[in-house]
Amino acid sequence: MTAPVIHTQRLTLRPHIAADFADYAAFLASDRASFMGGPHDTDVAWGWFTSDIAQWSLFGFGGLAITDRFTGEVFGQISIIKPPRWIEPEIGWLLYDAAEGKSIAYEAAVALCNHGFAELGLSTLVSYIDPGNTRSRTLAERLGGVLDPDVARPDPEDVVYRYPAPEARQ
Repeated sequence: MTAPVIHTQRLTLRPHIAADFADYAAFLASDRASFMGGPHDTDVAWGWFTSDIAQWSLFGFGGLAITDRFTGEVFGQISIIKPPRWIEPEIGWLLYDAAEGKSIAYEAAVALCNHGFAELGLSTLVSYIDPGNTRSRTLAERLGGVLDPDVARPDPEDVVYRYPAPEARQ
């Protein structure tokens, strides 16, 4: 499966291009990646970046660049991924400084969750979040995520938020 292009009111979620890597690597090299086990060097960033892209052809989901629908400015990444040590597909996000505080992550996450449930046929998604990452935890709750304390997780310190498919919420 090729990665989709998804439009929202303000955003375009699109497949990554090579030019996206510099900002992605800079984010992972910064202190902002501390909740993702970082900072990370360029080799780790490259491995994650290419894995997020490759998962589209392997599993039918992966990472997408979050861009401004009108200017093309890249704001970060939204993804549904499942690396080998993940137990189930995860919706995750990373946002660059310029995009913080504008509900961009929320808008992108709603769009990709909807795509995952409606187009990919997923029945649930989770987010594995460092317990100290209050911004991501707030976003997970805003998305309707519910803490699932009993589920297996790749990092035993993480908290897990579960998002059931819309039809399961009724």
